[in-house]
Amino acid sequence: MKVKSDDGWSPYVAGALSGVVLILSVWITGKFFGASTTFVRSAGMVERVFNAQRVAAMEYFVRELPQIDWQWMFVLGIFLGSLISAVTSGSFRVQAVPDTWERRFGPSRAKRAAVAFIGAVVAMFGARLADG
Repeated sequence: MKVKSDDGWSPYVAGALSGVVLILSVWITGKFFGASTTFVRSAGMVERVFNAQRVAAMEYFVRELPQIDWQWMFVLGIFLGSLISAVTSGSFRVQAVPDTWERRFGPSRAKRAAVAFIGAVVAMFGARLADG
């Protein structure tokens, strides 16, 4: 099995390596990594700029006010690592409607944005519902 091809990493190798990173994270730090909590905390940090008292009174933030922590840095690292990887591989491009989407559903940016937004809402709701 090839680790990397012209089309990118093998999904099997990338998945296995991600699993190893997760196991090492729990083994070394005793903490699972995730992203959904980071988005909630980021929203709290932004809102705190405008109304700190309201955020401090929110039940979710009573234990701990939103701040930059290791999980926040982890999500930032995912973004930066992905950007660096795409730029150095020469595959980076800004594209509002991916080719696969356009072939299947058409070139409408509004349709793509609406479906992406709805998908993100459903994913975040599920992640928060699962306490993740």
